[in-house]
Amino acid sequence: MGAFGAFVFWGPMKTKIDLGILYSRSGTYSALSEAQYRGAMRAINEINASDAFTVEFRPITRDPKGQLDQYAPLSAEILQSSDAEHIIGCVTSSSRKEVIPVLDRTGAMLWYNTPYEGFETSNRVIYSHTCANQNVLPLMRWCFRNIGLNAYLTGSNYIWGWETCRVARGCMDEAGGKVLGERFLPLDDEDITALIADIETARPEFIFNSLVGASSYAFIKAYQALGLRDPYFTAENCPIVSCNLTECELPMLGTAAEGLISVGPYFCKDHSTAGHGSSLEVTAYRSVFTLADVLMRKGNMPFDGYVADHGAHHGIDPDTFHRTLDVNVAQIRDGRFEVVCEWSGIAPDPYLTRPARHPMVETPKLKVVS
Repeated sequence: MGAFGAFVFWGPMKTKIDLGILYSRSGTYSALSEAQYRGAMRAINEINASDAFTVEFRPITRDPKGQLDQYAPLSAEILQSSDAEHIIGCVTSSSRKEVIPVLDRTGAMLWYNTPYEGFETSNRVIYSHTCANQNVLPLMRWCFRNIGLNAYLTGSNYIWGWETCRVARGCMDEAGGKVLGERFLPLDDEDITALIADIETARPEFIFNSLVGASSYAFIKAYQALGLRDPYFTAENCPIVSCNLTECELPMLGTAAEGLISVGPYFCKDHSTAGHGSSLEVTAYRSVFTLADVLMRKGNMPFDGYVADHGAHHGIDPDTFHRTLDVNVAQIRDGRFEVVCEWSGIAPDPYLTRPARHPMVETPKLKVVS
């Protein structure tokens, strides 16, 4: 394949380019996948209809259905059955790690549009959403100032849950806080009885939630029920905070979402379309536009070489292939996210080795969230 892959001219100016789309639109985290799929397809349609772009994308879609062992073969199938050299896709860190060896063998690129735990770089991946210094660190530091220093940690039993909780624990140790409990659940597990009982006994000041999909929804709804039995367990006294909760999941939570706190690069200001406009949708949308722009600029230069030389032009750190992003902490009030703290243009630090890139919050005032 050439620099653009094999292509044909589509109309007088358009170059037709295959683009892989790899999202699990069914399964435990289908809401997250669907948001990103929607954003990517909207961008593809707009680019294809625009005279400003000399490329036209042909989406090559595959659905792993939430089955981890399907990601590698389906990504290989996309690349072997078409002229695609780029894939927009994957939601979980485990699925991303399944795909990277396929990318290494083929020289293809993955555009990953989900918040993740950091501690990874690959010149075959554009990490378009937040990493550890853009999600866990600012969220924890905001919590220490506004809520308290003692927390309960919970997450899904795979790399995202393990690593986000590990970083959160490190933040608490540094701040002099205490981890009052920690429990992990398998993906898809909705039996949260023991988790709720543990939290009820521990009585933390806040709960750091890295559960994913159905497990998270079951936990949040059960926590609402706990609050009805014991008013200590409400957002006013002991809120749930998250690094991965977005607008696309609010329809599954209903009133149980009230008071939840999350962190992200973007929160929707248009509240007329419930479940739409999340940072997942926006990030996937922007990734497709960035790809189109790069393809029109890079000429015959290898894609990873172009990013290394010119990535900063597109907000991509040439050293890590991660994005520079705004960071916002927001709380759900009256059914919608309201930003309570924000930082602009936070450069990525996936290995947490560059403190100058870490969003800072003033010393703790330990004010209860209202």
